[in-house]
Amino acid sequence: MLTLSQVDIKQIFTMKEAILASKEALAMHTRGKSIVPLRTNINIPNYHGQSLFMPAYSEELDITGVKIVSFFPNNVKTGKPSILGQMILIDGKDGEIFAMIDGTYLTQLRTGALQGAATDLLAKKDAKCALLIGTGGQAATQLEALLNVRDLDEVRVYGINYERTQQFVFKMQEELTQFKTRIIAISNCDKAVKEADIITTITSSKVPVFDGGLVQPGTHINGIGSYTPEMQELPESIIKVADKIFFDTKEGVLVEAGDIIIPLKNRSINKTNFTGDLGELILNIVKGRETNSEITIFKAVGTAVLDLVTAFRIYTKALNHRVK
Repeated sequence: MLTLSQVDIKQIFTMKEAILASKEALAMHTRGKSIVPLRTNINIPNYHGQSLFMPAYSEELDITGVKIVSFFPNNVKTGKPSILGQMILIDGKDGEIFAMIDGTYLTQLRTGALQGAATDLLAKKDAKCALLIGTGGQAATQLEALLNVRDLDEVRVYGINYERTQQFVFKMQEELTQFKTRIIAISNCDKAVKEADIITTITSSKVPVFDGGLVQPGTHINGIGSYTPEMQELPESIIKVADKIFFDTKEGVLVEAGDIIIPLKNRSINKTNFTGDLGELILNIVKGRETNSEITIFKAVGTAVLDLVTAFRIYTKALNHRVK
């Protein structure tokens, strides 16, 4: 069995490859060539913890996998991370486990790559200014994905704590030196919303994190952070006026995403406002951006098929490196 750590993955697998894997996974899901059961959440009350099991199967790749992510807040007392994860890959032919891959970094990588895929397909080709809202554990790969799919002049970063935002920006400036894009910390995002060609949110907020009335025609918006019916990063006003709205998976978003569930309950929108899943766009079943004045939205909550396909592509790349 091959075991791959975060360091191993970073040495062999790029963000561009992860973006391609995300497109492959979503197209596969749209074609009906994957099975993604509901995740299982087991509470561990003695330690205030929980473990989530997220399985998936790919008919095309002939593999099964399950990502196990555990959240144990008391781990900080012993110096361990509060969130731990592993991805297990299983041969579809005989059920043998053949790889175990760091699930924490895999989640970060495929979440960033998913946004990168949407931005690549939906943002204006000549986009030059982006706004990233959120500086937590998922933010670094979100920024990296943006820089991989558009030749941006500037990315402005906003977080609820300006000092932490500055620290995040400094770290990203050191790590992403291959890009010429200016990365700037900001303390107020109103001006950035007005000037952004791309807005990406990656927070756990229960209230909208920017003013929808400031969004200009032609903007593409990625709602990546909120993943429960109570969370709402995106303002209802922008959901109402968007020209096209895409999901990673409709079945996931309509059950988990407050950004969409809340406007539906308020009757601000109805299901005719939805353009389709990103996989349908990849397969040319629906149309994407048609003019530079359209406001497009991509809302995602994640799906285990993304973990499965990305993990398998990492595994395949690792085997090739071992052979060499």
